[in-house]
Amino acid sequence: MSEEKKDFEETAKETIEETKETVKEISNDGKTVAIIAHLTIIGWVIAIIMNSSNKSEIGSFYIRQVLGIMLLGFVCGLIPVLNLVLWILPFVMWIISLVGAFGGKQKPVFLLGTQFQQWFKGL
Repeated sequence: MSEEKKDFEETAKETIEETKETVKEISNDGKTVAIIAHLTIIGWVIAIIMNSSNKSEIGSFYIRQVLGIMLLGFVCGLIPVLNLVLWILPFVMWIISLVGAFGGKQKPVFLLGTQFQQWFKGL
C-alpha cells in the first residue's frame, strides 16, 4: 500500500508541475492578456494582475486602450439626451480594439487611440 501511495504522490507532483508550466505559458502570452482586458471591468482588472507579474508590450497596450474606451463610454453616458447616440462611438472602438487583440497586433483605435497610450503610459 505504501508503494501505491508513493506512486500516487509522484503522479500528483508531476501533474502539478505540468499545470504550473501550462499556466506560465498562457500568462506569458500578451495576446491572452489583451483579450481578457476587453471582458468587462473584472476582466480588465484580471488582465492588469496577469500583466503585472509578466509585463508584455501587447498586454500593456490593450490595457491602456480598454481603459480609455471605458472612460470615454462613461463620459458619453453622462451627457443626457445624446448618450444613446454617443454610446455607439465607444462600442465601435471596443469592437475594433477586440479584433486587433485577437489578431495580436497593436492597433490603436481611431480618434483617441494614440492619446490613450500617452495618457495611461504608467500602466
